[in-house]
Amino acid sequence: MDIALYALALALIVGGLIGAFIPALPGIPMIFGGLWLAAALDDYHHLSTTWVIVLGVMAAFGVAVDFIAASLGAKRVGASSTAMWGATLGTVIGMFFGLPGLILGPFFGAVAGELISSKSVLRSAHVGISTWLGLLFGALVKVVLSVMMVALAAGVWLFHV
Repeated sequence: MDIALYALALALIVGGLIGAFIPALPGIPMIFGGLWLAAALDDYHHLSTTWVIVLGVMAAFGVAVDFIAASLGAKRVGASSTAMWGATLGTVIGMFFGLPGLILGPFFGAVAGELISSKSVLRSAHVGISTWLGLLFGALVKVVLSVMMVALAAGVWLFHV
């Protein structure tokens, strides 16, 4: 049974790493789940509860960045609060429409919010593009955090830090 559970842990970690590049998969939670399962199967001998908590904080940060990155991109260019709410709402609604929704939802949400607020098409397009750039930056942070979590856990596991 342990072999099957270790295989499941490995599958979660590998699937999570793939999910770091494919927005439709919850990459960071999958990685954390796989690492936690592996640590629990090992009775936290190689990967202590302290390290699991550190990895959990990293995972929570990654998930938070994933949700707020688009709004932060809009805020960086001085978007209205309506545009930031639109970007957030577009992100949440976009999750239900797969990859196109995840890419286009925040953009259209921010554009719609800024149009409601300022009525300027050019300004709204600028806010939409900045929102999309924030989303790309969030994706980059998610990839880096995913790799860092796996590398940190592997290092701790191998060297018993």
